[in-house]
Amino acid sequence: MSFSPNKSPTKAAHEHALLLNAIAAGANEYPKPEHVNYTYGTAGFRTLATKLPSVLFRVGLLAVLRSKRLEGATIGVMVTASHNPEPDNGVKLVDPSGEMLDPTWEAHATALSNCPSTESLISTFTTLATHLRVDLSQPANIVYAYDTRPSGPELIKALERGFESFGESVKTNNLGVTTTPILHYVVKATNDKTGTYGEPTKKGYNEKMAKAFRTLIGNRGPLAPLYVDCANGVGALALQDFTATLGDVLPINPLNTSTSTQGSLNHSCGADFVKTKQALPPSIQSSGVLSKAGTRACSFDGDADRIVYYYLHESKGTFRLLDGDKIAVMVAMFLGDLIVKAKLDEEHKLEVGVVQTAYANGSSTKYLTSRNIPVSCVPTGVKHLHHAAQRYDIGVYFEANGHGTVLFSDQAIKALKSANPQSPDSANAIKNLLAFSELINQAVGDALSDMLLVETVLAHRGWGAAEWDAGYEDLPNRLVKVEVPDRSIFVATDAERKLQHPQGLQDTIDETVKKYDMGRSFVRPSGTEDCVRVYAEAKTATEAENLAVAVTDIVKFGSGQV
Repeated sequence: MSFSPNKSPTKAAHEHALLLNAIAAGANEYPKPEHVNYTYGTAGFRTLATKLPSVLFRVGLLAVLRSKRLEGATIGVMVTASHNPEPDNGVKLVDPSGEMLDPTWEAHATALSNCPSTESLISTFTTLATHLRVDLSQPANIVYAYDTRPSGPELIKALERGFESFGESVKTNNLGVTTTPILHYVVKATNDKTGTYGEPTKKGYNEKMAKAFRTLIGNRGPLAPLYVDCANGVGALALQDFTATLGDVLPINPLNTSTSTQGSLNHSCGADFVKTKQALPPSIQSSGVLSKAGTRACSFDGDADRIVYYYLHESKGTFRLLDGDKIAVMVAMFLGDLIVKAKLDEEHKLEVGVVQTAYANGSSTKYLTSRNIPVSCVPTGVKHLHHAAQRYDIGVYFEANGHGTVLFSDQAIKALKSANPQSPDSANAIKNLLAFSELINQAVGDALSDMLLVETVLAHRGWGAAEWDAGYEDLPNRLVKVEVPDRSIFVATDAERKLQHPQGLQDTIDETVKKYDMGRSFVRPSGTEDCVRVYAEAKTATEAENLAVAVTDIVKFGSGQV
């Protein structure tokens, strides 16, 4: 920890003392609850909102440290619990590039949040600042936002109390109530020194995407109407703002938009409900809006960083889910076709690759690999997917739950901009690829951006939902949440496809899986909830259900519940 060499030792010591006193005063206002252990997981801290005020104060301290360490680069803080029930809340930090917090700093966040007293917090803070060589006289810049949860405003106060400890050296930009992807976009745009990524505001976000979408749709609009389940969350507000910017190119009918109704957030609606239950939200089922053949709909989650599509089968009337796997396959195949049409020379040749997790349906992986699209499998969590996708010229990553995006490397953008088109078709393909790079939120998964991505590909292909769905048939699958006394005893390896601990459990699972035709199952501790997740797939729905039940019993036995 250091202060500016231009200051006298006496003045520096005085400012140091003032800072520590301010931190102590804030820590006393927001003491850590006893018998609570916090972990910065795949989506930051997430638990009951009533347990989080002390965490928010300390995250405020860490965000400032991170910005100062990076010489004033803007850091983002998002207060949200995404798809979790309304009583929960959470907080995560966003690095200057718009990506998740540098993994090496996750331990620092956990350490600060678990300090049991004001004294230990001061000690840990001082040690961290020294160890990380933070010049505390550096300026800091923070952008922060929150979703529509009732607990948000109080938690924001605790966060701001952390910022205030540093006095005037910290400049903040409160975006208010907005989506997680917009916060990521604003962080990335603010730190973009070239000024080409976009205006770092909500307005800039809407205008950037609307312009790219209009370019890609061309004279194909207006498109068929789309129904959008907003999960009674902040996505409803973002969608309203965006449609005002876009106009009538894509007629949108928003559903589940009750952002101020207590208990409504994610309740029997939203992407997680649809994916987990594999059924229409009751509100959409009863409304009958999908009864007309060919009508498609999609669902956001609570903070609008996930999306899944669905429709009702024309003849059978059965529910058909088009999840993250279906999106990834369609988008990767389409971008691959565009690259072929672009006819780039060897110097500018580009490769599209797909990154999946163990949750990806086996049929999607088989479909891609059989068509020579490279596929990587990584552990669950955006940070793992994002980094793996960066290894491709154009990296497509989507979790089955609908969280994902497409990354265009700097080299890919450079190659496209410098390419010499060989024909009008080649020029058009290059123009469209560049427009896709503008349409897609490359900082993080974004329900709104991904919705436009899907609509663009469908429009170019001339497809409805049924034609999209016809590419391959998902293997029937089940995802079960198993509450256990201690999820930490479950340790997964091999991109979370195998259990390392408790010892012997994986062997039992393997023997069970062998009994089912085309069976596959894995167990992993949740990164966002106090539970273990069991995934199972097999040739028939009955077998998938039976396999899930069998593996759930194995998990309960391994955790000492049976």
